[in-house]
Amino acid sequence: MKVKNQTGFVLAGLLLAILMASMDNTIVATAMGSIIADLGGLDKFVWVTSAYMVAEMAGMPIFGKLSDMYGRKRFFIFGILVFMLGSALCGTASSIVQLSLYRAIQGIGGGALVPITFTIMFDTVKPENRGKLMGLFGAVFGMSSIFGPLLGAYMTDYIKWEWIFFINLPLGLLAFGLVAFFYKESLQHAKQRIDWTGALTLVGAIVCLMFALELGGKQFAWHSAQILGLFTGFAVLTGCFLYAETKAEEPIISFKMFKDRLYSASNAIAMLSGAAFITASVYIPIFIQGVLGGSATNSGLVLLPMMLGTVVTATAGGMLTSKFSYRAILISTLLLLVAGIALLTTLTPQSSRLVITIYMILIGLGIGASFSVLSNAAIHSVAVSQRGAANSTLNFLRSLGMTIGITIFGIIQSHSLTRHLSDAFSGNGSAGLPQGLDFKDPHALLDPATRSNIPEKILGQISEGLSSSIVLTFAWGIIPAVLALAAAFAMSKERFVLEAETEKFAASH
Repeated sequence: MKVKNQTGFVLAGLLLAILMASMDNTIVATAMGSIIADLGGLDKFVWVTSAYMVAEMAGMPIFGKLSDMYGRKRFFIFGILVFMLGSALCGTASSIVQLSLYRAIQGIGGGALVPITFTIMFDTVKPENRGKLMGLFGAVFGMSSIFGPLLGAYMTDYIKWEWIFFINLPLGLLAFGLVAFFYKESLQHAKQRIDWTGALTLVGAIVCLMFALELGGKQFAWHSAQILGLFTGFAVLTGCFLYAETKAEEPIISFKMFKDRLYSASNAIAMLSGAAFITASVYIPIFIQGVLGGSATNSGLVLLPMMLGTVVTATAGGMLTSKFSYRAILISTLLLLVAGIALLTTLTPQSSRLVITIYMILIGLGIGASFSVLSNAAIHSVAVSQRGAANSTLNFLRSLGMTIGITIFGIIQSHSLTRHLSDAFSGNGSAGLPQGLDFKDPHALLDPATRSNIPEKILGQISEGLSSSIVLTFAWGIIPAVLALAAAFAMSKERFVLEAETEKFAASH
């Protein structure tokens, strides 16, 4: 069989793996209502998402480094097999606690799968085709945000919620077969000492931080001993990790790589733009449904204009890296991101869907290139043997930015909404409100049954308060977007040079 055809099969397997892993969280979020109705445990449902995210994020830098040391293929196969095992177990869960534990197993697989998939793509594809392929991989990331909720809603409504997990088995088996049989790894890997101290302190720090962010303000108050203890644990373990990495022969995260201006700026952009983008992704659907009174259309369809914009610049950005510097591409697109989020602050209850659609397209165009261009920029100056660590660190920081962003902006929105509605309904102004309505949860205000029981005048006041709180959140979201743009200006002016990459590719094969 020709090598070209083998490469095509490998890429098909990698795309399937990325689609499966990136779609997982959105598909589960859509089905969560049905899962809780079946398994119970409303007070513990946050663990279903938290367990996956903690395991995935803690594993990313570690598996990325291990793939540099011992080979990509074995850790890709490990990741996909563990992800499938976790998926199969999730589909058989009989309680919310069981489901959370099985989601942690899934997360371990995802932590290996996501960064190594991109690294294999770089190792496999000839440099002249890399830009086009990076655009395609970036587009898959964007499209998963649409197809995940749609698929989750369909399976929940017409089949059973268990199949949102079982669907991963045929996809995973196909991806496993394509990569296992057709990917011939040619890189030489030297066995090195594993940085156990760095690995353990990193995992501990991430576990503390993620649980503090996920549980704070939900199951425990932010000033409670539990949350303060978790933040303290995060600070102490982070300090231990940073110290351990300066002493390790082969650190999990090499600080030497951050001395490179292009690499450090790329990671800063990933983290900051992720925080800005997630704000729009979460609160635009709430605004459309809760303020404009749109139908409870699946969030995937609501965000379709944004995701189409993402696909356009993800594809174009990847293809333009050989013609323009990474810096020029990212500055031009991040300007659109800043403009789009700034325009969201002008929204009112009288805004039209057309106006919001235009703003969403701008934001999508603004974020898309970061999914394809940043991966190229992050590995531009690093050795081939360090690509796994470089890619995994970038993905880790993007996920961290999104997690921290949605937590901080969630606090801002919740406090603002509570303040507006408390002022509006002080005294006897709350007459006619359904019993037990939780102002702190914007999703509670979107339920059609709840809204139908609220008098029109009071519903208008709620919509005004919701609008003001979301617009304020968008205003805060401008800060990370502007900082991401500033980081793009701080990038050095390298671009993808075909000749240099061709030499690297030839030397590693």
